[in-house]
Amino acid sequence: MDAVTRLLSDLVAIPSVNPMGRGSTGPEFLEGRVSDYLEIYFRGIGVAVERQVVSPGRDNIIARYDAPRSRRTILFDVHQDTVPADGMTIAPFVPEQKEGRLYGRGSCDIKGGMAAMLTAFARLVRERPSDSASVILACTVDEEFTHTGSSRLADGNHGADLAIVAEPTLLNIVDRHKGAVRWKIRTQGVACHSSTPNLGENAIYTMARVVSALQEYAEGLARSKPDPVLGPPSLSVGRIEGGVSVNVVPDWCLIEIDRRVIPGERAADCPGRVLAFLREHLDESTMKRVEFLPPWVNMPPLVAGKAEPFLPMLRTAIERVGGRSPEVIGVPYGTDAGPLGEAGLPCVVFGPGDIAQAHTKDEWIELDQVHQAAEMYFEMARELGQ
Repeated sequence: MDAVTRLLSDLVAIPSVNPMGRGSTGPEFLEGRVSDYLEIYFRGIGVAVERQVVSPGRDNIIARYDAPRSRRTILFDVHQDTVPADGMTIAPFVPEQKEGRLYGRGSCDIKGGMAAMLTAFARLVRERPSDSASVILACTVDEEFTHTGSSRLADGNHGADLAIVAEPTLLNIVDRHKGAVRWKIRTQGVACHSSTPNLGENAIYTMARVVSALQEYAEGLARSKPDPVLGPPSLSVGRIEGGVSVNVVPDWCLIEIDRRVIPGERAADCPGRVLAFLREHLDESTMKRVEFLPPWVNMPPLVAGKAEPFLPMLRTAIERVGGRSPEVIGVPYGTDAGPLGEAGLPCVVFGPGDIAQAHTKDEWIELDQVHQAAEMYFEMARELGQ
């Protein structure tokens, strides 16, 4: 097994599941064991490591390579966490090679990119090319749920000129993406025995009226002015729960909202606009039983433009390895580049793998892309140092 594949296998074999707001009792949850592995890795190649505390038991791991004659400093960003392994049809934390692919939870999103960045970083440290930029490699936590790791990183004085964020992009360059805001809506009712429902207030019935209005709002968003690359904004009701028993009229119901944000919109404004729409379309007695809970995600979109001066150099580095010119594209999902970009840092997203394989029941990545990405990250650091 070659060094890059061995590194990726090690990372997949260490669970780092983001509990996504659910209970997190068990060794597979949170990023702590991957963080420990990364700290040992960096110390093993002679690099000092900072553990940047984000929340209890969750640390960004940050290492720095100072080039001999550096004109720029590049931030390599890659997240440590994965989504849960529920419903997977393969052993999630037993990496398996088959037909040029490596299978396992996180192999595509984004431990393949992490293995490539670590390999490129170690090569820079070992070879110390005279034409390289300095590189900060930040391995962040909590990207899959609330982006607290990248938000903490964005607040710090990192001193970078450009961020390259690892995500599965099929080795193309992403210079813009949507943001997201997520919050819960709760309806309140009055519980009673289901044999006499007239004596209570059914919170699920109230929520049904709310959901119907939200569907109308979402359809209006789909018809609104689109971003020329990313398309229109969107809203989706992703979860619903309520009541305690079938023979009790429910006194509560809860839904979760996912609102995707395009450049030109502010994530923080979206819940208020939805609330105003509901007030216009539902009667006062219904709205008295509706409560908006504070958002737990306010992820800004990545706006194109700031990174444009760097694109020719990135293209050159990618072409040097892959023999083709990468596409510059936009994507509908969010990344760590959202908080970093909002803080003023030019950002692009780039990495091995296909987003279609991320979070799947048999997640995998093409190993050839991981190897190419390791070469490309190294060449990017060289090209951006000139």
